[in-house]
Amino acid sequence: MFDGWATIDVTTPAGARIRVRTAGSGPPLLLLHGYPQTSAMWHLVAPELAREHTVVAADLRGYGDSVPPPGTAADDVAAFGKRAMAADQVAVMAALGFGEFAVAGHDRGARCAYRLALDHPEVVTALAVLDILPTADVFAGVDAAFARSAWHWFFLAQPGDLPERLIAADPDAFFLRGTDGVFAPEALAAYRAAYRRPEVVHAMCQDYRAGATVDVAYDEADRGRRRIACPTLVLWGSRGPLGRVPDVLDGWRQWAPAATGRSLDCGHYLAEERPAETLAALRDLLRSPRR
Repeated sequence: MFDGWATIDVTTPAGARIRVRTAGSGPPLLLLHGYPQTSAMWHLVAPELAREHTVVAADLRGYGDSVPPPGTAADDVAAFGKRAMAADQVAVMAALGFGEFAVAGHDRGARCAYRLALDHPEVVTALAVLDILPTADVFAGVDAAFARSAWHWFFLAQPGDLPERLIAADPDAFFLRGTDGVFAPEALAAYRAAYRRPEVVHAMCQDYRAGATVDVAYDEADRGRRRIACPTLVLWGSRGPLGRVPDVLDGWRQWAPAATGRSLDCGHYLAEERPAETLAALRDLLRSPRR
């Protein structure tokens, strides 16, 4: 995977060290991964995008080979909020020489991506969010069906080190549940190498703790006040969690009025289950008129 790509560690002003892979030339594009993955999740899409773009595939703070600022307290949930993660990525792109760029994110990376577009609208030229709804909207709509299907949201957000201790007993059983045949062997090896490290599992839990607290607060503070003006693409899997949501685009248009998009015939992991369709949709977005 990623043969010929450069691997770079960028230290941000906050002190986080962010691992990125980069290749290509042309307009810059930042790719952000989901949980429990790393930037390796883009391996079927990124090389094609690099034919037309300078592609930067980053590991989120604490995930993969990226690390949070030294001295980050074990209970510092805000350090793993999407505002802090988004600031990391702005700093990364600036260090690479890009003051403006497009960003595409999946799952937790998509939550970082839309927060980046809200907090730093001057740098984001286009936004793609894969298989999510805004965090505050998700929590506002929680019902019994969601709690059963997305129970990990509430498990990982438990305080202290309870989820970390339980996951340590069998991380494969926890992280790979329901993913048979989805991940390529090379990508799966990258995910396993990361989540078998206790500090990565802790970062994932902190991410979900932040999602249930500070990220909701950020969204609610922005609701009706800030909107995403750049071209915005929304994709989701018809056989994934959002396949049961009747108004995905309507929900997103409360935040990004010009949002367009559609479902793909797959589950949650669009870029790995339907790479050709994901690539085509991203190319359409990236070729659209700039804001």
